[in-house]
Amino acid sequence: MTDAAVSLSRARHPPRDRLVTVALIVLPAALAIIALCLGRYMVSPGNALSILASKVVPIEPYWEAVEETVVLNIRLPRVLMALLIGGGLAVAGAAFQGLFGNPLVSPHILGVSSGAGFGAALTILIFRHMAFVPVGALIFGIVAMMVALWISRRGGRSSLFMLILGGVITAAMFEALLSLLKYVADPNDTLPTIVYWLMGSLTSSSYEMLAWGAPLIAIGIAALWALRWRLNVLSLSEVEARSLGTNVQVMRWVVIVAATLVTATTVSLAGIIGWVGLVIPHVARMLVGANHSALIPASVSIGAIYLLLIDTIARTATSAEIPLSILTAIIGAPFFAYLLKRAKGGWS
Repeated sequence: MTDAAVSLSRARHPPRDRLVTVALIVLPAALAIIALCLGRYMVSPGNALSILASKVVPIEPYWEAVEETVVLNIRLPRVLMALLIGGGLAVAGAAFQGLFGNPLVSPHILGVSSGAGFGAALTILIFRHMAFVPVGALIFGIVAMMVALWISRRGGRSSLFMLILGGVITAAMFEALLSLLKYVADPNDTLPTIVYWLMGSLTSSSYEMLAWGAPLIAIGIAALWALRWRLNVLSLSEVEARSLGTNVQVMRWVVIVAATLVTATTVSLAGIIGWVGLVIPHVARMLVGANHSALIPASVSIGAIYLLLIDTIARTATSAEIPLSILTAIIGAPFFAYLLKRAKGGWS
């Protein structure tokens, strides 16, 4: 191979890009194994791997029964839920940022989290049981999206500016309704449950929740991945997108529905976890660029890594579990301030 060919090959496949790709594939799996080992009851990495492998290949158990219970029934569903929700929120954030052409947009821009929070609180208030909370949160999260889209429509069309205003109005309306539910809730029983759920937690993770939540998030991510080239076009101005033959209105609807499905499902599973969908797409963009064909898988990986780290800290740092939204805000708020300083107060 000639020197020119070698240089061209390296230009097409830079070593740094290969290293980033390998890291984004390996790190989630490696950190998942570590998370399975950490907690009040420590499990060695060898035992954790053997317990997982025993479900695929026959291995004579040499570990204690309590270790298998902790790994398979308590920590594994939670680890999988953290990976799923972190990746979902990051992809939804990347999609909304590309759609609105604004790097400071989050998945909650259309008031979905407020609607889902109201739905969860209403379900807790009516049924006084957490079993129906995911269903109520998911339904009202989707309702909030539909209300925002209805408010934004003018003459049969919706502009991005009107979508943002519709989201602001919808969020304010559901926040007010949520405050009303808090006011009438029993302060000794129901109110603490509502408040704790709204702060975000993976305590209630289970295989049953994964069984119905994972397909919905996977469908939303798959739809956004299928539209990755369209998202690149939608990141341009509307005039440029139309000149490239893109039906802007239809593509916006599809992206909004897919990203909302992901966001509403994540909120219904674990409560409101802020900042992940805002911060992680920026980190992914720094590593792989703004092309959504690389940005979407990178966001999935980094979002999964980030929320898994946050959840591991939340359940191991103190004797009482720390709500996830507290830790994500502690990290996300300074990063958001950095972005504002970098943009000099602008939103372009």
